[in-house]
Amino acid sequence: MKEVPEAIVCQGCDAVWRRTPLRPREVSHCARCGTELDRHPGDQSTRVLPLTVASLILFAIANLFPIVEIELQGLSSQTTLLGAVMALGSEGMSLVALLVLATTILFPLLQLCILFYLLVPLARERRPAGFGLLVRGLQALRPWGMIEVFLLGVLVAIVKLGSMAKVLPGPALWAFMGLTVLLTAILSFDPRTFWEMAFGPKTERRE
Repeated sequence: MKEVPEAIVCQGCDAVWRRTPLRPREVSHCARCGTELDRHPGDQSTRVLPLTVASLILFAIANLFPIVEIELQGLSSQTTLLGAVMALGSEGMSLVALLVLATTILFPLLQLCILFYLLVPLARERRPAGFGLLVRGLQALRPWGMIEVFLLGVLVAIVKLGSMAKVLPGPALWAFMGLTVLLTAILSFDPRTFWEMAFGPKTERRE
């Protein structure tokens, strides 16, 4: 099996340090600038794959079912997230519709698919094709997933509409809530663990 690289470069000051084995929950910092150098991955690699699968399931529910149902003067209306995007486009707000589509559907879905594609082969100790490019792409996509911002906006709208109409939460709203929690846990995954999984054994596996 390949050895874990012995050197690690500080992202804050570019100092090069010798990598030392870490114990569970232990974090190493640069002695020059204090930037975090490395941390023990714990059980991240085994925890993130199930979370990714659960997120994909919730993502499907959140986009296939209605977000809310509004009843006003005997009339009822409900829509999905994609339906809301199409309504924005049809009302001349194409830029807003594109932004919502990208940040709440396309980018989060792409991020989850990349995670799934990377983690399944790595769990079997195989490196998938395009590994390096996809890890870097995953990092670039992180700031653009804004499901939590969308969820906050929906909750504020529900509160404001509650005084004028009867608003019933749909299955998609609960799915978005669960998806927000899962994505928060997934985004805490240290991307450097991908490289350790692909090119060398974890510290606790070394004998």
